[in-house]
Amino acid sequence: MRFIKWFEEVGRNDVALVGGKNASLGEMIRNLSSEGVNVPSGFAITAEAYKYLIKEAGIGSEIRDILEGLDTHDMEDLSKRGSKIRSIIRNARCPPDLEDEIRAAYREMESRYGKNVDVAVRSSATAEDLPTASFAGQQETYLNVRGENELIEKVMECFASLFTDRAISYRVDKGFDHFSVYLSVGVQKMVRSDLACAGVMFSIDTESGFRDAVYITGAYGLGENVVQGIVNPDQFYVFKPTLKKGYRPLVEKKLGTKRKKLIYRKNRAGTKQKLVRPEEQKKFVLSDDEVFTLARWACIIEEHYGMPMDIEWAKDGLTKELFVVQARPETVHSQRNVAQLETYVLEEDRNALKEKLLVEGEAVGTKIGQGEVNVIENARDIHKFEPGQILVTEMTDPDWEPIMKIAGAIVTDRGGRTCHAAIISRELGIPCVIGTVHGTKVLRNVKEVTVDCSDGVGRVYEGRLKYRRDRVPLDQLPRTRTKIMMNIGVPSNAFVQGQIPNDGVGLAREEFIINSYIGIHPLALIDYEELKEKAKGDRKIARVIRAIDARSASYDDKAQFFIDNLAMGIGKIAAGFYPNDVIVRLSDFKTNEYANLIGGYLYEPEESNPMLGWRGASRYYDERFKPAFGLECKAIKKVRDEMGLTNVKVMVPFCRTPEEGRKVIEVMEEFGLKQGENGLEVYVMCEIPSNVILADEFADVFDGFSIGSNDLTQLTLGLDRDSDLVAHIFDERNEAVKRLVKYVIDVAHRHEPRRKIGICGQAPSDFPEFAEFLVECGIDSMSLNPDVVISTRLNIAKTEKRLEEQGKL
Repeated sequence: MRFIKWFEEVGRNDVALVGGKNASLGEMIRNLSSEGVNVPSGFAITAEAYKYLIKEAGIGSEIRDILEGLDTHDMEDLSKRGSKIRSIIRNARCPPDLEDEIRAAYREMESRYGKNVDVAVRSSATAEDLPTASFAGQQETYLNVRGENELIEKVMECFASLFTDRAISYRVDKGFDHFSVYLSVGVQKMVRSDLACAGVMFSIDTESGFRDAVYITGAYGLGENVVQGIVNPDQFYVFKPTLKKGYRPLVEKKLGTKRKKLIYRKNRAGTKQKLVRPEEQKKFVLSDDEVFTLARWACIIEEHYGMPMDIEWAKDGLTKELFVVQARPETVHSQRNVAQLETYVLEEDRNALKEKLLVEGEAVGTKIGQGEVNVIENARDIHKFEPGQILVTEMTDPDWEPIMKIAGAIVTDRGGRTCHAAIISRELGIPCVIGTVHGTKVLRNVKEVTVDCSDGVGRVYEGRLKYRRDRVPLDQLPRTRTKIMMNIGVPSNAFVQGQIPNDGVGLAREEFIINSYIGIHPLALIDYEELKEKAKGDRKIARVIRAIDARSASYDDKAQFFIDNLAMGIGKIAAGFYPNDVIVRLSDFKTNEYANLIGGYLYEPEESNPMLGWRGASRYYDERFKPAFGLECKAIKKVRDEMGLTNVKVMVPFCRTPEEGRKVIEVMEEFGLKQGENGLEVYVMCEIPSNVILADEFADVFDGFSIGSNDLTQLTLGLDRDSDLVAHIFDERNEAVKRLVKYVIDVAHRHEPRRKIGICGQAPSDFPEFAEFLVECGIDSMSLNPDVVISTRLNIAKTEKRLEEQGKL
C-alpha cells in the first residue's frame, strides 16, 4: 500500500511520515509489548496521503491565499479564514486510489476484530508531540467510528482539522510554517472504556516538575472527558524509586466527583454523555493494583524514551484489561532550567485574608497572577478578551488557546490537573485554578482579583495583593557542615519544597496531616459501628456518623481510612525528600484541638490548661488513647514496610520523663514499630527543662534530640506564649534558654554512643543571630521554615567559614 502503514511497521523515527502520535504508538507496540505494555493495534494514513489529497484536489494555492496577511490576534478574522480553509478541505474529493486503500485497511481491521469494528480516528501532525512543543488537542479526534463510509468522512474531517483556529494560532506562536506541517491520521481499535474508565498519566509531577513520581488521573467512560476537563477525576501519585524495587508506594489517592461519563450511543456510532450514579462517584475508578500497573508502565515508557512522558490510558470494560492509547513527551518541566529556583511568595498573611477569599480549587503551577476579571462562557465570545485579564470560564478546550496565551491567569469551574486548561497553562507559564465549581458565578461582578497558586492550593482573592518573585541560582549555593533541614506541615507542598537544596525534614507534623487529610478523631473511627448504633437515638451522634461517612465514603473499614490517609500524607513528604531523613513527629494535639475533630467531643476531657495537660507521650501508653496511637504506628509501618520509604524516622513529643519514653517505645513495638529494626530511629523532642536536665538519661532511651525552642522558651520562662499580656517577654534568645540549649548539645555529643541533636523550633528561622549561636554550639542540624532555608544556608556558610578561620570548628 502507498498511503497506509500498520502501527507495527512504524517507530519513533517516522514522525515525518505518520506524525508524532502514530509514530509513538508504533514505537511502543514494537518495543514495549514484550515488557507487558498493552497498546491497541491499528494503522496510519500517512502524511503523504494528505499531500496527495491537497495536490490532486488542486487546493494548495487557494489555502495560501486565504492565509496571506493573517493576524492571529484578530480573533474574528482568524475564525473566518480557518472556517473557510476547513470547508475547502472537507469538501474536496478524496482521490479514488487513496480511498480504496483506506477501505481495504479497514476491512483488514474487520477481519481481526469483527464486522463494523469500532475505531478511534485520531489526527497525528508531523509537528506534534515533540519534546519542545506539545500541540496538545490542536487537531480533531473521533471516537466509536464504524463502517467504511463513516471512516472516510472522519478522515477528511481530520485532514481539515490541520487548520483549526487554535492550530493556526499555535503554529504561528511556535514559529512553524503552515506548509511544512502535514497531517497523518491514526485508525486505532477502540478500548471499551465506555464500560469502565480512562484517563491521563504523567511520569513526572505536573505542578512541581518532581521527576520521581507518576501522576495518574482517571474517570468513568471514555478518556475525552478527562482530557477536556469536563469532569473532576480521581487522582493518584506513585513514587517511582521504591516502586522499581518492588514496593507499593501509593503516596496520594484523591477521590474526584466524576459526575459524567462519555459512552457509546446505543446501536450506532458516536458518543454521548451520561450522568454517573452518586454511589459510583464515591468509588475510585481504579484498584491499587491497577494504579501500580499503570505506574510501572509509565516508568517503562519513560525509560524507553529517555524523557518524562504524557500518557493516555484506558481500561476495557469487557476484558478488564488496561491499555496505553497514546504517549508523548512532557513539554513543560522537561524544558525547565533546573539550575535556577523561582518561587512566588504572597507577602500578606493568608489567615487575615479569609474575607477576601472568593473561591478555591486545584492549583496549576506555583505562580501568582492578578488582573481584571473577564467571565467568558462561550468560545464564540473570546474576541471580547483583553491582554492581561483573568480568564474565568466553565472549562476550556483548544478553541480557547488564542486568548489563553494573553491571559494574566485562568480560573475554571471544572477540570482536573491533566485537563486542557491545566496542560496549556503550564506550557504558557501562567497560574491557573481549576475545579472551583462556582467560579463563573462568584467572580461575575468582581472587578480585580489575585490568583494564588504558590501554596499548593488554588485560591482567588478579591483585589490586587502584594507578592514577590524570588530567583535563586541553585548551582551557586554553598554546602554547610551543619545540616539544613526543613519543617513541613502540608504534604501537598512536599514535591516543590523537596527541590530546594536541603538535607531532609527535621520536623514533619502529623497533626497537619490528620487535620487536612482526615479531620476525624481516631477513636470515633475505631468505634464507628458502636457509634452507628447509638446514633439511632442521638441526633448529635447521628451528625457525627454522617460527617464520617461523607469523608470516608470509599472505605468500609473506617480505621483503615485513618491508617491509609495518614500513611499517604507521611509518604508524600518522605517521597519528596527521599533519600534524606524525614523525621515525623507523632501527633501532638492538645485536648481542645482533638475535641475540634469530628467526634472529638465524645472522647476528650476538658482541661483548664491543655498546653500543659494530656498531650504528646502521656497519651500514647494511656489505655484511653492507646488504640488511636496504634493507628499512627500502623500508618508509619505502612510507609516504611509497604512503600519502602525507610528514610522516615519517628519523634516523640512532650516526653516528660525517661520512663515515659520507655513506655512509648514499648507500645510502638507492640504495634509493629521496633526501634532499630530496618534502621528505625526514634528521637525525642527536647522542649521541657526536664529533657535538658536529664539529657544523659533521655540519651539512653532515644537515638537523638530535636530542640523545640518554642515550648522550651515558654516553660523555661514560665509564660504562656499565646497570652498577649506576657508576649513581650517571650524570646528564644534569652540567656536562660541559650544556656539550656548549649548544655543539651554538649551532653548529646558526649554520650556513648554519640547522639544526634538538631533544632526544629522557630528561632533560627526568625533570628539569624540565634542560628549563628547554634553553629558555635556545634549543633548537627537546623530544621527551618521553607521560605528561609536558602537565606539561612548562606548565613550558616559565612558563620562556619569565620569559625574555621578562628580555629573553633
